[in-house]
Amino acid sequence: MLEIQDLKKSFAQPGGGRLPILDVPSLSLAAGEQCVLIGQSGGGKTTLLHLIAGLLTPDSGSIRVNGTDITRLSESGRDRFRAGTTGYVFQTFNLLAGFTALENVRLGMSFAAGKHDPERAEALLERVGLADRAHYRPGQLSVGQQQRVAIARSLASKPRLLLADEPTANVDPASSQTVISLIRDSCREDNVTLLLVTHSMELASQFDRVEKLESLNRVLANVVSGGVS
Repeated sequence: MLEIQDLKKSFAQPGGGRLPILDVPSLSLAAGEQCVLIGQSGGGKTTLLHLIAGLLTPDSGSIRVNGTDITRLSESGRDRFRAGTTGYVFQTFNLLAGFTALENVRLGMSFAAGKHDPERAEALLERVGLADRAHYRPGQLSVGQQQRVAIARSLASKPRLLLADEPTANVDPASSQTVISLIRDSCREDNVTLLLVTHSMELASQFDRVEKLESLNRVLANVVSGGVS
C-alpha cells in the first residue's frame, strides 16, 4: 500500500546551503496495516507525512501509494490523488470555523471525484459520537470533540491510507485514548492502512508495529553517531 525508496528531503538555510532533514532508504506498509512511527519533536516526522501526502516534494526518491509514484505527479495531480486516496488527521485539526461539524466532514469528500455521500458524512459523525453535534461549529465544541470531527473528515472520502500527525497532542489525557481507539477501530472497519506519528512511548506500546524515525532516517542516525556536526 505504501512503499518508500531512497527518500531524501532538505530545506534551504537562511545563510545559504541546505539542511538535510530526511534520508530514508526504505519504508513499506501493507494494505490494512497499522504502524506507529515514533521520534523526538523536530525530528522530521511531520515532514515525512507531508511528503507521503504530496504536500511537499522530495529532493529525490520515490513514494508509492496504492501503486502510484506520487513524486511523478504534478502539484494538481497530487492534490487530486490525495483527495481520493489519502486521509490526514492534523495535529491542529484544521477545521473551518465558519462551517458546522457536518459541513466540515462533507468538505472532506468534496474534492474526491464520485465520493460525495452525505449519508456517509452523517454516519461518520455518529461513529465518533457526535451525531447530536452535527450542526455545531468548531468554536462550540470542546477540543476533544473537534479532534473527533477531524477524524471523521479524514475518513470521509474512503481513503486507502490514513496519516495521523500527533493526533493526541492537543487533547486532554482523558480524551487521548478515545481518539486513538476511534482512529484504529475506524481503520480496521474500512481496511485502511494507518501510519501514525508520535513521540509518546505509551501510545506506541499499543501498536504491534513500531518504527523509530532515528532508525529509518540516516540523517538522524548520523547525528546520533557523531557523523554530522
